Amino acid sequence: MAGFFGFFDYTKEGPGIDKNAPKKKTFIVFFETFFRNMWKLISVNAVYIIMALLIIPIGLANVGLTNVTRNLARDKHSFMLSDFFETIKKNWKQGLTVGIINTVVFAFMAFALRFYSKADGKIGVFGLGVSIMGFLVFTVMNFYIYTLMITFNFTLKQLYVNSFKFVFLNLKNNVFCLFSLFLIFAVNYTVLASLTAVQFQVLLIELFIAILTLPGFVFLIVQYATFPGIKKFIIDPYYKQHPGEDIEKRRNLGLEIHEETIDDEYNEIEDV
Repeated sequence: MAGFFGFFDYTKEGPGIDKNAPKKKTFIVFFETFFRNMWKLISVNAVYIIMALLIIPIGLANVGLTNVTRNLARDKHSFMLSDFFETIKKNWKQGLTVGIINTVVFAFMAFALRFYSKADGKIGVFGLGVSIMGFLVFTVMNFYIYTLMITFNFTLKQLYVNSFKFVFLNLKNNVFCLFSLFLIFAVNYTVLASLTAVQFQVLLIELFIAILTLPGFVFLIVQYATFPGIKKFIIDPYYKQHPGEDIEKRRNLGLEIHEETIDDEYNEIEDV
């Protein structure tokens, strides 16, 4: 399965973790990871924001930032900007295509939400309900699309089909992720809306820092929420059938490897 995971193409070593160390709670590990890399993420976030403002390259920006935060979430060293652009270079065709498709879909959904919110009667209520549900489902699909793109050799159709399946397969984590992102944006919007001109000037530096750290923070939340599902439904089933394959590559992903699996691999090599 060489090359099956995009993650496996990298040779940079991570800091490593003592296998006997007690496991920390996921939310503690998340915040430790973010604050440890916050200042390193600023340059990547700045590039991401510039590309996002151009709208069309947003798909490419998502590809790059997904790879950087995936590495961080798996406790793997990242060279930040070099990893950002290297991943875009490898996935630019699908990244650009997905970016255009998603922009069109979200624009259509925004129009539908606005239209049905002003419509009267049962048609308006039904249309608004369907539009909200569609918006939420497609938003959650985007949690997975870019990670699946850079991790597996999927076609465009497979990216969307598998992302749709994960909406329901990993429902608990998806709901938590949606709620977390909603809370983040709600708090930021409330703070900005309540500021006076003088207060805004005082908080300008803090606001600037928040803008430069928010994209990485959001993408890191998505990685911590989505990887357990990807591991459970794609990675684990494959390695259950192929226990002796890609030992080093699996270590790079932070996957647990049993000693008997390593022994089996060495036995196969000796037999050859």
